[in-house]
Amino acid sequence: MTTTRPQKPTLVSAAVTAFLLGTSLAATAAGDEAGESSGHPDTSKGEMSYMGTPQSEPDAKMVTSPGAPAMTEAEFGKAKQIYFERCAGCHGVLRKGATGKPLTTDITQERGTEYLKTFINFGSPAGMPNWGTSGELSDAEIETMAKFLQHPPPEPPEFSLEDMKATWNVLVPPQERPTEQANDLDLGNLFSVTLRDAGQIALIDGHSKELVTTIDTGYAVHISRMSASGRYLFVIGRDAKITLIDLWMETPRTVAEIDTGLEARSVETSKYPGWEDKYAIAGTYWPPQFVVMDGDTLEPLKIVSTRGMTVDTQEYHPEPRVAAIVASHEHPEFIVNVKETGKIWLVDYTDLDNLEVAMLDAARFLHDGGWDQTKRYFLTAANQSNKIAVVDSKDREMEALVDAKKIPHPGRGANFVHPEYGPVWATSALGNADITLIGTDPKDHPDNAWQAVDVLEGQGGGSLFVKTHPESNHLYVDTPLHPTEEVSQSVAVFDINNLDEGYEVLPIAKWAGIDEGPQRVVHPEFNKAGDEVWFSVWNGQEQASAIVVVDDETLELKKVIKGDWLVTPTGKFNVYNTQHDVY
Repeated sequence: MTTTRPQKPTLVSAAVTAFLLGTSLAATAAGDEAGESSGHPDTSKGEMSYMGTPQSEPDAKMVTSPGAPAMTEAEFGKAKQIYFERCAGCHGVLRKGATGKPLTTDITQERGTEYLKTFINFGSPAGMPNWGTSGELSDAEIETMAKFLQHPPPEPPEFSLEDMKATWNVLVPPQERPTEQANDLDLGNLFSVTLRDAGQIALIDGHSKELVTTIDTGYAVHISRMSASGRYLFVIGRDAKITLIDLWMETPRTVAEIDTGLEARSVETSKYPGWEDKYAIAGTYWPPQFVVMDGDTLEPLKIVSTRGMTVDTQEYHPEPRVAAIVASHEHPEFIVNVKETGKIWLVDYTDLDNLEVAMLDAARFLHDGGWDQTKRYFLTAANQSNKIAVVDSKDREMEALVDAKKIPHPGRGANFVHPEYGPVWATSALGNADITLIGTDPKDHPDNAWQAVDVLEGQGGGSLFVKTHPESNHLYVDTPLHPTEEVSQSVAVFDINNLDEGYEVLPIAKWAGIDEGPQRVVHPEFNKAGDEVWFSVWNGQEQASAIVVVDDETLELKKVIKGDWLVTPTGKFNVYNTQHDVY
């Protein structure tokens, strides 16, 4: 297959660049050819979009706010970009907190610059990355961020249907696409791998472990999701750009794209029988809203704001972000997590002109989640509320709220049959070493259903993902955000049939053979057969990274994938497992 090598990436979309540079979307989009003069010496417009406006004047204007240390405009602009890229996902665009603590000025100004510098530098076992000691931020950048957080947050613009349509691009119309698969790839064992800081995904063949191609996407791809048919790959970046990739083409390529806002995490397609892939949906962190699109072209059809009242205090919240979205298998609807209000929306897509939404009260700070093994019950973390919410998608009601200590963070979770308690779903946590197992079988194990039947102790806090497979006897738990290197660079493995024996540690980063960088080990993902599991060794953008493949039966190293195209790999999504919700 054709292999393409990454070019210098454009990290953020036009909308995000406009916000970061303080310009309008129209001004950013107009005439931004990579080599066109920007008006700054030795800096093209393309480079400005990539790096931000150069500031070297000794008399640069100052940014001042009551109670906050003064900053130059250049420092403020740089900090705004770092905050968008590294911090907003957990702390919120308006810094009101969710997975991460609130960073409002009443808090940050009281803490002061030195305290904030220390916290940013060293992180915490509760999941705050050690941005300084890992080498990802310099001392100067840390000081700039500590000052920036004491100023009020700049509020980005809204994003309308007109704004979306201005970015919508159908590169290959549906009628010009293949009518059958035009390549010899085993699509079921293809992996879509996030190349976070390159603004790309890599497609890797699961059999040969060879690169098929790299494809430009949005900045910091969050997830890849499959169409119900298994043909189309939907990729969404943290800059809210969606890339629709046709895997049937001779070399898989982008056939449509759109910007849905300035920051996002979630995309999904309709899966109910008779409605397969008719619609796609994307939820954004900013603006707080979701958009329903045509499933073949990404044409935006319906935008719905999620601003509203919180589930507990019933106060108005200006930034209730859209987190996980899943497509119901029981009804023609999407299940949408509205993070800050703590409500789960059931969005009926049968009539977009007269949209019906049922709102279920759960708990605040809804985040990630996934299906139980029957795909009837959706289990999702309300992370700062330390709860797992359970939705019965068939009866369209809340089934339970289950306690899970200290910021549960399941990813999509992990399903397996516990030798004593029957079917369970597992979540790890950011704030402690707990792996909580929740019973999911109300029919045959009613006494265990929707309760934490067991709690395993892993290596420590800072876990992002747990993973298993129906063909595996192992449960894998990563800890990439733990501040101790030997923990963040390894994974814990439990034998599902002998959970009381504790875990075995696999030195994944050591096996990768990389000598520098933070080498965070993140996101276990199985191949289609369930006999091997892939891990990302996530390093800095200028450092070597790797993917380590482990034999699931022997727990021994099977393969190390490297290459100069492998820039900051994080999430890996096996096509078959993603299409069929196997986890």
